[in-house]
Amino acid sequence: MEKTTVGWFFGFKLHLVINHHAEIVVFKLTSGNIDDRKPVPEMVERMKGKAFADRGSISEN
Repeated sequence: MEKTTVGWFFGFKLHLVINHHAEIVVFKLTSGNIDDRKPVPEMVERMKGKAFADRGSISEN
């Protein structure tokens, strides 16, 4: 069980990369206490072209 900014969370997170046909290209399952940005570099390292993400997937660095 993990305390987050929106309350308590228990479980897992599913991270997805989909293509322009809405097909799943890469997926990763992490525990609920892992930062949403952590799996992104590994998931997109072999991709070519453009990647679009929500604001929460962008590092502040």
